[in-house]
Amino acid sequence: MLLGSCFSENIGKKLEYYKFKTLQNPFGILFHPLAIENLIQKALDQYKYSEEDIFQLDGRWHCFDAHSELSSGSKEVLLKKLNDALMNIAKALKEASHIMITLGTAWVYEHKERNAIVANCHKVPQKEFRKKLLSQTEVKSSLIKTIESIKNINPKAQIIFTISPVRHLKDGFVENQRSKAHLIAAVHEVLDSPSFGGGKGEAYFPSYEIMMDELRDYRFYERDMVHPNRLAIDYIWEKFMNMWISKEEVVPMEKVSEIQKGLAHRPFDPESDAHKKFVKSLAQKITYIKERYPFLNFDDSNS
Repeated sequence: MLLGSCFSENIGKKLEYYKFKTLQNPFGILFHPLAIENLIQKALDQYKYSEEDIFQLDGRWHCFDAHSELSSGSKEVLLKKLNDALMNIAKALKEASHIMITLGTAWVYEHKERNAIVANCHKVPQKEFRKKLLSQTEVKSSLIKTIESIKNINPKAQIIFTISPVRHLKDGFVENQRSKAHLIAAVHEVLDSPSFGGGKGEAYFPSYEIMMDELRDYRFYERDMVHPNRLAIDYIWEKFMNMWISKEEVVPMEKVSEIQKGLAHRPFDPESDAHKKFVKSLAQKITYIKERYPFLNFDDSNS
């Protein structure tokens, strides 16, 4: 299960490609720790969203707890999305062997009228919010609450924290660095404590440090000079795989990759004998691996 900033989606897409059973960001991208804490707590409390929790702006319905990708022109559709997602999150939290939480920023926005920290502003006028930088202590407190909530219902889950390498430059260069520093310091303070670190199941994956220290050249960035490009994502994925995926899984992953590439292939002549032979061989490969891993499903392949 993956929750948090947009970089978690890059890892999530890799895991999906190799057909690991995952659930990633059912509420869309969440940037700060309070949004993740709020989501987890509501899921475990079996909270039910109602019309009081949503609002309409420019003809669409939104929820301050979720990303705009869940927004809808229909309030009924939005509420169903929110409540279905909460049920999926609660189920995943109880069953997941690993939960990866990616923190993007310590800057938060508090809606003045609701007196509540939001996960997403949905382009509501800035004058309606107060902007605040969470202190290291506030971040630490939020992370501890998140860990304790998860451990109460799934003691065996291993929680992996990481800091998104995506810089929030809209806050400013100095402000971005202050934010990342608060996140990094708070995470390590939590992990250094006897209650959570030291073999207790919580760990840290240095995606931010890899990007900043090993991949410093701008050839590893997209054209916006902010987001890691495919080369950087593949490099960080290799590091992640070496740390968290057992060697026994490498061969099955290679076979899944062969199938995914085959499913993505677009034939020049679908009626040719060569293509028919290729399709037959691909079907045999799928049958072979599904005999060993029955849960694999290539019908909705996302190559």
